[in-house]
Amino acid sequence: MDRFKGFPPQTLPFLVALSHNNNREWFAENKQQYESSVREPALAFIEEMAPKLRDISTEFRAIAKKTGGSLMRVYRDTRFSKDKTPYKNNIGIQFRHNLGKDVHAPGFYLHIEPGECFLGAGIWHPESKTLAKIRNFITDNPAAWQAALKENPFRRHFQLAGDSLIRPPRGFPPDHPLLEDLKRKDFIALKPFDSEEILKTSFSNFVARGFKQTDSLMRYLCAAVEVNY
Repeated sequence: MDRFKGFPPQTLPFLVALSHNNNREWFAENKQQYESSVREPALAFIEEMAPKLRDISTEFRAIAKKTGGSLMRVYRDTRFSKDKTPYKNNIGIQFRHNLGKDVHAPGFYLHIEPGECFLGAGIWHPESKTLAKIRNFITDNPAAWQAALKENPFRRHFQLAGDSLIRPPRGFPPDHPLLEDLKRKDFIALKPFDSEEILKTSFSNFVARGFKQTDSLMRYLCAAVEVNY
């Protein structure tokens, strides 16, 4: 595998073109450009991230495989969606916890899309048992939760995001001082960044620094779901 030199200048234009030509015929005709502009540099990036991730925590995996690794599939799951376009017009890279079988476990995430690039950390759409664990942990350890969110550099660079309930979750008082956090269905934090960053040879250092900035949140969530960090 070639050494990562930054994503090529053709990466974002290819994703824009794919968004305008999201069909199997066009993709088949431009498959080689997908390989050279998206998949090959993404796999090289993942390979370069492996030791940097170990410096943050030995519990997360950077797996540079074409399928079944850190690079998410380009094919959309259209079974339950009104949008039947077959391809994603973004690059999604996930670094899972070694105990996590899917994206619902604590993890780090990189999203590259024209006009919307961001780093992510946390737990997206946790299953009901995991969600209950996190909510109960926040109730039992409220000061540590607030401290995790206020800690620099997390507070300066990341913001909590994701879906929330409209009403208080069952079993929790409606006047709880941390009600807005208990209503969360996702426990994720995002950091938007300029798409120019992906072109730099130092991009993996930028990403690693960003992930390190979520240390307080990730440490708390891993404790909540009883896995090592």
